[in-house]
Amino acid sequence: MEPVALVLVLSSAFFHAAWNAMLKRHPNPEVGVVSVITVSLVGGAVWALGLHGPAFASSRGVAWTLAAGVFETVYLASLARALRHAPLGIAYTVSRGGAMLWVWPVSVLWLGEAVSVWTVSGAVTIGLGLLLMHLARPTGPVGRGVAWAAVAAVCIASYHLSYKLALGEGTQPPALFTLSMCVALPMLVAERVHRLGWRVFRQEALERPVRVVSAGLVCTLSFAFMLMALARTGAGAVMTLRNTSIAFALGLAALQGERLGRRQLAGAGLVAAGTVLLGWPG
Repeated sequence: MEPVALVLVLSSAFFHAAWNAMLKRHPNPEVGVVSVITVSLVGGAVWALGLHGPAFASSRGVAWTLAAGVFETVYLASLARALRHAPLGIAYTVSRGGAMLWVWPVSVLWLGEAVSVWTVSGAVTIGLGLLLMHLARPTGPVGRGVAWAAVAAVCIASYHLSYKLALGEGTQPPALFTLSMCVALPMLVAERVHRLGWRVFRQEALERPVRVVSAGLVCTLSFAFMLMALARTGAGAVMTLRNTSIAFALGLAALQGERLGRRQLAGAGLVAAGTVLLGWPG
């Protein structure tokens, strides 16, 4: 991976973990995520002002962008539910590590990315790490959080692949991000208003404005850097290195007072090691 892409991916990883940690501290993450994405949409629109040339080079690029927006909608909703019920360290590791198990074989079989003994070893290591974390099936709220994190994992992989395919059709990153957020935001608002009613939703959406704006700006940077890296290299490689955010998330979770057991920490360590193996040059 070229140095510029590497810096972009690692920066994206840190910012991704950071905005998830900020969302975790919102009184109601399921409403907070709507506010955060609203700020991100504004940030994406500002980013798109610097476009030169056509935003979309083909109708297939538009189609893949719309698909990414749908996957992002489900991802953001499931992520918020996961963070509401489970600790940040567990929810983040399951969602990012699980996504890696899905996106890697698809990237190899469909997008023609290289496979080696390192990538196979990495996939096995991630699977063992996730298994170790959940040898005892989580129950109650944490169990629900882990289940939602697993749903988020599938959607993370799916929107990454959709992003890569849209970029392959000549779509410009600012247009890709902004249109996909335009798809996701109304669906998130409609779902929350349906559940809570407009008055309650509006009241909770306006809580913690400084934290929400900060998280939205960090979220925008995370996606922007990731898309710029995707335009330079393969989806599997970007997804792999972006999962270094697991280590950042565990550190931020510790700063927030979360404490994982030895087995869960060991499992998270295996997931992190597996992502390194998956990204190791063949």
